[in-house]
Order: sequence, then C-alpha cells, then structure tokens
Amino acid sequence: MNAESETGRETARVTESGTEGETEEATREPRARVAVVVIGYDDAAHVTDAVRSALAQGPAVREVVAVDDCSKDGSAALLERLAASEPRLKVIRRRVNSGGCGTPRNTGLGAVTAPYVMFLDSDDVLPPGAVEALLRAAEGAHAEVAGGLCVRRELPSGREVAWQERLYALHAVVPHPARRPRLVHDTLCVNKLYRTDFLRAHGIRFPEGRFPYEDVVFTARVLAAGPRIALVPDRVYLWHVRRSAGRLSISLDRAGVENWRARTEACRQAYEVLLGAGQKELARAVRAKFLDHDLRMYVRELGLRNAAYRNAWWELTRAHLAQYDADDWARNPAAPGRLVGQVVLASPQPCDLPRLRELAARPARLCPPYARTADGTPVWSEKLPQVSLEPLRTRPVRALPLAVDAELRPGLRGTRLRLRLHELYGRVAQAGPAAVDVEWRHRDDGDVVVPGAAVALVPCATGSGAGGAAGTWSAETAVDLPALAALGPGTWDLRLRVRFEDGASRDVTAHALRGAGLLRRRAVPNARRGVMLVQPYATHSGALALRVAPGVRGVLSVVRARLRRLLH
Repeated sequence: MNAESETGRETARVTESGTEGETEEATREPRARVAVVVIGYDDAAHVTDAVRSALAQGPAVREVVAVDDCSKDGSAALLERLAASEPRLKVIRRRVNSGGCGTPRNTGLGAVTAPYVMFLDSDDVLPPGAVEALLRAAEGAHAEVAGGLCVRRELPSGREVAWQERLYALHAVVPHPARRPRLVHDTLCVNKLYRTDFLRAHGIRFPEGRFPYEDVVFTARVLAAGPRIALVPDRVYLWHVRRSAGRLSISLDRAGVENWRARTEACRQAYEVLLGAGQKELARAVRAKFLDHDLRMYVRELGLRNAAYRNAWWELTRAHLAQYDADDWARNPAAPGRLVGQVVLASPQPCDLPRLRELAARPARLCPPYARTADGTPVWSEKLPQVSLEPLRTRPVRALPLAVDAELRPGLRGTRLRLRLHELYGRVAQAGPAAVDVEWRHRDDGDVVVPGAAVALVPCATGSGAGGAAGTWSAETAVDLPALAALGPGTWDLRLRVRFEDGASRDVTAHALRGAGLLRRRAVPNARRGVMLVQPYATHSGALALRVAPGVRGVLSVVRARLRRLLH
C-alpha cells in the first residue's frame, strides 16, 4: 500500500529517493532557525493569539515578523504592546492597505533573517510542536521545503477536517515534485516551512496587491523550482473557519462572481508557471485538480446564486475550459469533475443545474434520466449527445456515481426511510446489488455515528427513466429517532454503503426527494424528552440530512432561530 492510501500507521517512514537515512529525524535540539511571518488586517480580536502561538513554538523560532496591513481597529497598537515584552517579535506596519495577502507576506519575507520561514494568518494558530516537527524534517532530509497536516476547525462547533490528509499520511521525502503530482492539490502556503535562501535565490514571491488565491500561484512557483520536499503527518496548522464572521475570509466569500474569476485566473497562472518551467506533468495535474476540486465545489453552490451570477459564472468557466486540450480531457475521462466540465463546455447557456449539482457532490451521484444515442452509446442527455458517458461502462462499480433516492415517511410504527437505487447503463445489474448499510453521521463530529440495519435491496418493477436498463432496487428501514435525540440537538447526514454480490461495495449519499410533504418539519412524541422536532432537508449538493431538536428547550431554540430569520 502506498503512502497516499495508507492512513493508519503514522510512525512509518517512506522515502522516494532510495536513501532511508535521509529521512531520519535529527536528534539534536532545534536551534533558533525559523522565522514566522504573521499577516493581518483589522483583526484585533485574533491577531495576538496568532502571534502568541508562533512565539510559543519554543527555541526553534528565532523571530516572529508581524505585518499589519494598515489596520484601523487598533491591531498595530496591540502588536506593539506585545513586542515591548517580547524581543523576538518585530512589528511592521504598512502605510497603505494592499487589498490582499500577497504584499504583506512579501513585506515580511523581506525582513526575515532566519534560515527558514513559515507563514501564518492572523485568524489562525500554530499548534504546539508545529515548527519543531517541520524543522527536524527539513534538516533531516536536507529539504528546501517541509509540509505537514493542516486542519480546518469549524467555529464555534469545533468540528475538524484534515486538509489533503492522504498527502500527509506518512513521513516521506520527495526528491522532486514531479515524483508526487498530488502536491499540486495542496495549494496552501501556511502549512509549510521554506528555506529562506531557496525562495530568494529563485525569486519566489507572492502576487502583489489585491490578488485572491495568491497562495495558488506562490505554490506553483515553489514547485516549478524543483525543491526537495519533506512531508510529515504532524498537525502543523489550525485553519479557523468562521462562517458567521462579519467579514468572511477569501475562501468562504464566494457569493460574488469576481471570486470565481480570481480563482480561475490563479489556476491559469499556476498552469503557465509550471508549464514554463518544463514541468508538464505537474501543469496537467493543476488542470486535473481544478476539475476535481474547484469546479465541483462551485457547481454545488450554483443553486444558491441568482440568474445573473449563473450566466456570468458559466461564461467564465467555458472560457477557462476552452484552453484545455485533448490530453487534459483524456485523463480519467469518467471522473465526475471532467464530466461536469464537458457539460459546461458543450452548452452555451447554463443547463441541467440540479443534475450537475448531484454529479459534483462527494461522493458523486449521476441521477436519471440516462440517455443513449441511436447506436446505444451512453450520453449526458438528448440535448447534449456530444458528452459521452461511455467511460462509465468500464469504471469499477466501487467508483461509479451511483444514484440513490431517499425519503422519510412518518407512520404509526415510527419514521421509515425508503431508498431506491437506480440502474446505470446495466452496470448495477451486472454487479448484482445485494444490500445497503445505513448510518447517520453527526455533522459537527463525524466520529459520532448512529448505525442502522443492513437492509436487503429488492428489485422493483419500474425502470429508471429513458435509456436506463430495466430496473431499480428498493429498501426500507426504520429510523431510530430516539437514538439521535439522545445525543442532543444537531444535524445528521445520511451515509449508505451499497454492497454487491461479488463482494464489492460503494459508499454513497442519497438524493433527497422533494415531493409534497417529504421535507416538512414535524414534532414527534418522544418517551424521554416528551417531544422532538425533526426536519429532513436537502443539503447544497442535494443529499438527505436530518436536523433533530429534542425536548421543549430544543424545539423553542429552533422556533426562535426561525423567527430571527423571518425578521431579517
């Protein structure tokens, strides 16, 4: 099992250079060899926490360079007071706001005197031991760059999601980025340590001014220079996600089409940087990452936008994808992101948005109808027959974008979950669907799971729509609402595992049916809590989820929240 698929053995060591000794951790105590550049703008509430987390890294940190981008909320004064008692802290205040993150980072980089440098945003923190872990890895492997695990922490819930976890599953040394193309997926600059002289020798800087997604271009410039890279499974960065903040971060503020324009431009520049450096495989990996990650994420949100946004987004996307060549599309042609991109490129106007949203989900769902041409070739639709789905015929069943419909039905014996699995050009029947495992996973803590029964899938008499092979399969089971309520108020995501007769399986989510009354909020009697409020709903990607508010207090909290939304 390779380093990208192994996730359970964090103590293992892997080297791609063939010299195991170069990955041994240094045994000496870390010297003061690292600078941490902290940037901030009008973030007085958090900037000192960020700086203190850098100073708390210990003797490995020689200096912390805090660059205030001309804040007006007193941030600079807070930093100056902290610097008065901390000799390692240097504060630089820019006289004019740059409008972005690249310029203040470049300012800080220019002031660094340490052999290594890291970057930290004012609303995030470095976990204990982060600098030491990266420094030991870099020095032990004689690497110009060392990277570690970044964890996105949702606030205030505290839910954590690892960023690019597969890439950092094991200790590894990559002698050249071309040996690990997946490096282009980690476009963050903040979970890495860089040799300062390496950046300066190659003239590697961030794009200046108001340039969102500046780290995408910076990362491409780093990879284009061909550094030796050390990877560690340690948590080295805590990325705080505050969705209710008054001013959203760039990664969250996607409501305007200019955000998408900036993202496509950053991806275009990253491709050109790598191609210009002769790194053709990495350049193609940038385009593959755009299809698999960026495009799918924004397509899932298109239903939230107005018609003007969707039209502008569609035009921008088609212009960007028109630059792709045949080799870009030929790689993994059945991948959901490529199919989404081909539909966008084939249609001059926005079309099939609900179906595209489902295909862009994770895991992907290709919902009916399933069209064919006159000669039987699977295609996206009768209106877009040029988008072929032929590659699905050879894709393993465990990777197919299976579509399962789900609905919740109240009854005298409790709430029932009804499921229907659709045929997909004969592939499902060929594999022989046998059963489906049901579980409900807590939205804020994915480790909290309420399992359901393994339910047999039964063939139905009805087909799955035009062009589909005969048959769908159904299953039905009870929903243990008291078990969900016992764990308090929260949101539960439905997760399914479809099992086949040959032993294969496919993890899926379920498309939430929207018929009359299916997604209606209901008060349900509960022996322990007296009453609970149950709200089935469809997520942004169309999947079925369930909100549960147990007890009178829980019901009242939901009612109050509803009233606040109505008043706004």
